[in-house]
Order: sequence, then C-alpha cells, then structure tokens
Amino acid sequence: MLDRKAKVKLTISILMISLPLLILLALRVGYSDLSYQEIVQILLGRGESTQRLILMSFRMPRIMIAILVGAAFAVSGCILQGLTKNPLADPAIMGVNAGGGLIVVLFMIGVGTLDFHSIFVMPIFSFVGSMVVVGLIYTLSQSKYKGMNPNRFILNGIALNAGINGLMMILVLKMDQDQHDFLARWQAGSIWGAHWDLVIAVLPWIVIGIGLAIIFSHQLDLLLLGDATSMTLGLNVKRAKRILLIIAASLAASAVSVSGSIAFVGLMAPHISRKLVGNRQMNLVITSALVGAILVLFADIIARFIVKPAELPTGIVVSIIGAPYFIYLLFKSK
Repeated sequence: MLDRKAKVKLTISILMISLPLLILLALRVGYSDLSYQEIVQILLGRGESTQRLILMSFRMPRIMIAILVGAAFAVSGCILQGLTKNPLADPAIMGVNAGGGLIVVLFMIGVGTLDFHSIFVMPIFSFVGSMVVVGLIYTLSQSKYKGMNPNRFILNGIALNAGINGLMMILVLKMDQDQHDFLARWQAGSIWGAHWDLVIAVLPWIVIGIGLAIIFSHQLDLLLLGDATSMTLGLNVKRAKRILLIIAASLAASAVSVSGSIAFVGLMAPHISRKLVGNRQMNLVITSALVGAILVLFADIIARFIVKPAELPTGIVVSIIGAPYFIYLLFKSK
C-alpha cells in the first residue's frame, strides 16, 4: 500500500502525463482534422503550409489559453474556498470575474477595436476591476469583533455579481455590432480566436500568480485552523488574507481578460483535487491548477467536436458540466 505522500506524487504525476496526451488530442481535432503523423511532421518543421498555419497559428495558442485560464480559475477558486471555508466559493459566482469583465467592457467601448498594445493593457484593467470588487466584498464582510465573516463574504459577492452583470447589459446598448458580437462570444466564455499575443499578455500574470499561491499556501493552511489559532502561531491574519485575496483576484482577472467568465472551473477543480490529494494547500493548489487546465481543455475539445463544423463556446460546455455538479454540492452541504 502506498503512503499519503506517495499517493499525492502518483496523482500529480498521472495528471501531468494526462495533460500532454490531451494536448495531442486537441491538436488533432477541429474543423480540419490532422493525423498524429501530420502533427509530428509539422512540429519537426515539415508538413504543408496550410497545416502549419492551422496547427501553429490557431490550435496551439488556443490550447495554451485553455490551459492557462483553466489553471488560473481553478487556483483562484481554491484560494477563495480556503479563505471562506465554504465549498461553494467560486470567482465567477462571487463577482470577481464580473468585476474584471465590467472594466474590460468599458475598455472595449473606449478603445473601439483591440490592437496589439490594448491587448497587453487589458489584463491590467481587468485586475483593477476585480480588485475593486474584492475590496468591496472584503470591506462589507467585516464584523466588528470577528474580522471577515465568511458567509457574509459569499453573499456580498453573489449580490455584487448580480448588480455588475445587470450594469453590463446596459453597457451593451452602447456598443456597435462588431463590439456586441465580440462581447457575446466573450461573455459565453469563448477562447475561439485565441492568438499568441493573448498568450504572451496573460502568461506572466498567471505563472506568477500560481507561483505566489504555492508560496503562500502554508499561510492558507494556518488560516484553515481559525483566526485565533493562526495568530497564536504567529501569523498576521489580516495581512495574509489580503495577500491571498489579491492573488485570487489577479488570477481570475487575467483569465477573464482573454476568455470571458468561464463559470464553475473555480468551483469544480478544487473539489475534485481535494478528493484526490486531501486538504494540504500546496498539494491542493498544484493539483487544482492541473485539474482546471485539463477540465477547460477537455471542454474546448468537446466544444469543437459536438456540433462540428460549427463550434460551441467553451464556457457553455463547462457550464453544462458544472451546473449539475453545483446542484450536487448544494444537496450534499445540507
């Protein structure tokens, strides 16, 4: 029998092997299917020019975006569930995604069309929007004597999420047809049309964010013991919570800026990971990132295949999977 550490290592290893295999499948399927032999030839610098264009300019950046946003939403949800001690916490449900999305919509109305420079600025604007929402939720959730109230944190997030989404619908009326079409795809959680500029724009945000989440995972372990116990062990509770909230917001915001709000990834991935590796936060963060990446990439493959030659937005496929899982969690938490 394997001990706990060996099981965790085996689980993470299996996930790390599964992800490249899924990438190969994602490279193969699409409007024009490619054989594995053709994929190998293209990766070796051979193959037809049309096939190289399909693989390197369309499918590869799309796969990278799917992996990055899946990992980002998953780790953001993992942090929020740990901070609130609530299994239903998710950046999409709590308004973190909506805050970033609102600023992106305002940014789109302001710039008209997205050029090379605006693509790189967009994650920053999205981060500002998410931080404003997180700051509001955090402030409104403070109790006079007990600090942040986790239940109030969730409820305030849900309320702000509803209000922001209503405001976004009003702003849609200010858009021209091209902006409206882009926003419709973006709100549905579509990674169609991903290109290397988007990958480069969000890559540092997400890599650094996940790295910081791993570094501060020990503090999240202490916070799960309760504020009083954490302070006894020497942790600055308010500072730790603020840092972790900033990390969660930055991850969700950077993902939202390129994919729209893909709901339920931040809810499902930490739950699945918790069943696989337990509650130690470092293991949970790493596993959540891998599970989230696999989940979004798998959903994108289904989105490309299920109504071929047309495509569904990836976010819709994730929601079809995630909505029943959310209902299951609600019944389980009774």
